[in-house]
Amino acid sequence: MDTHDRSARRAKLTLAGLAVLAAAGLAAGGVAAYSLLGNDDSGKRAVGHSVTAKPEPSATGSNGGGRMTPEKAKKITLRVPTGQQNGVSTGFPHSPSGAISAAVYFWEEFAFLDDQKARQQLEAVVSPDAAGYVDEQISEVRKIREGANLPSSGGTPAGITFTTTVNAVRGKSLTPDGEVVQIWMNYDRYATTPEKPTDDDPLKDEDVDFILKWQNGQWKFTNEPQYWKKRSFPVAYFPESPYAWDDGWVQVRHAD
Repeated sequence: MDTHDRSARRAKLTLAGLAVLAAAGLAAGGVAAYSLLGNDDSGKRAVGHSVTAKPEPSATGSNGGGRMTPEKAKKITLRVPTGQQNGVSTGFPHSPSGAISAAVYFWEEFAFLDDQKARQQLEAVVSPDAAGYVDEQISEVRKIREGANLPSSGGTPAGITFTTTVNAVRGKSLTPDGEVVQIWMNYDRYATTPEKPTDDDPLKDEDVDFILKWQNGQWKFTNEPQYWKKRSFPVAYFPESPYAWDDGWVQVRHAD
């Protein structure tokens, strides 16, 4: 879980500061990207510039000259979940955009500082074939808590609200049929309190990846070795970077 270890370590600095703040209230793309067979249910590939559909420039992008970038390209629209289980969204379609949406919704809803709630969420979306995966993730939650000078087990400190926003995604199929996919996400995380409604020093431009597979009518998270060894690592995401676009990074459009 090297990616999640790095993310947890980086998060500690911000969370440690937040723990001090709340102390008074505490008792203590490209073509290679998403190489699926066939197209998404929308008629276009979900990530990267499609070989069947030319990317559309956004309103803020330049229509003339220069190379394509994530900022210029059309954003991917998340699919709306059809259900909820244990505090996490479920019911995404069997398609590339469905897999991406499942990953994004999970990460934005994940109770990364509450080990009990996080376990419930993970048990709802992790594949039964992913031995030890839930416990590994809970271990990461507890590391973050300890780094913030909190007890290793417990809920989110009273008065602190966290918001995670995924900026962009990079998806790639790990199997020829597209039933197992790796989703990289670039995200920001903000924290607020009643006394401080804005976060002046949020966690910015963090990256995390997950592997999902289609199983029993749902996208399930997994760490099975035969898929884990096929993981790939992206170039750095920057909105204005043609290299990020070439590597498959696409910006996310959240529901209004």
